[in-house]
Amino acid sequence: MQEWWGTLDLLSQVLYCIAVPSSLILFIQIIMTIVGFGQSGPGVNPDDLSGFDSFGDSTDFDLDLGGDGNFDSSDIGTGDGGSPGDLGALHLFTLEGIVAFLTVFSWTAILAYQSGTAGTIAVLIGAVLGSAAMFGVAKIIQLTSRLASNGTLQMRNALGETATVYLMIPARGAGQGKVNLTIQERFIEASAITDGLMNIPSGAFVRVIDVRADNVLVVEPEEQPLDSFVNEGSTEDI
Repeated sequence: MQEWWGTLDLLSQVLYCIAVPSSLILFIQIIMTIVGFGQSGPGVNPDDLSGFDSFGDSTDFDLDLGGDGNFDSSDIGTGDGGSPGDLGALHLFTLEGIVAFLTVFSWTAILAYQSGTAGTIAVLIGAVLGSAAMFGVAKIIQLTSRLASNGTLQMRNALGETATVYLMIPARGAGQGKVNLTIQERFIEASAITDGLMNIPSGAFVRVIDVRADNVLVVEPEEQPLDSFVNEGSTEDI
């Protein structure tokens, strides 16, 4: 072994020093994945309730979960990367991606160099193929995160949605009521409170403005469109 190592030039020794450890780490990662470890994805917690995306634009809102419980303009922020859309983001520089890059880069460069390719060209080829491997791993993680999130009911997806009050909601957060709404194509019943000054009766339409501990929704009465009052008035006249 020492004789073989002594026959290698400096570039080959450096590449082998990268190839062997990275290959070992990659093998350990594969084994851990098979037995169920290391599947947390790119580090985004889908149950994080620290912020939510606005309705179709790029603005993020930070929810007031630990202050006065009121949602107002002071609670608007730039977001923290915890939105459901972040689960579908492409994360290149993860541990898995870096290990894949080093493994493919080093072994490709070794093979190219030993086949007679110039050292600089061999390293360049290894870097290109290593980058492709890192992108491939990032894409796999991205698709896996989407599949995992699609099957998990996330109450934060109720933010901004309209719900129907099933059980009266007491005013000023004095108690919990029940609302019915559709989240992720599922019709569910959820606990709800309101910070408003009036009780919200059964059958009323409300809008979800916050999600608090234990998946309790904070709602406010949905404003009835003006044309509905016009139509009602026209019907009464008739």
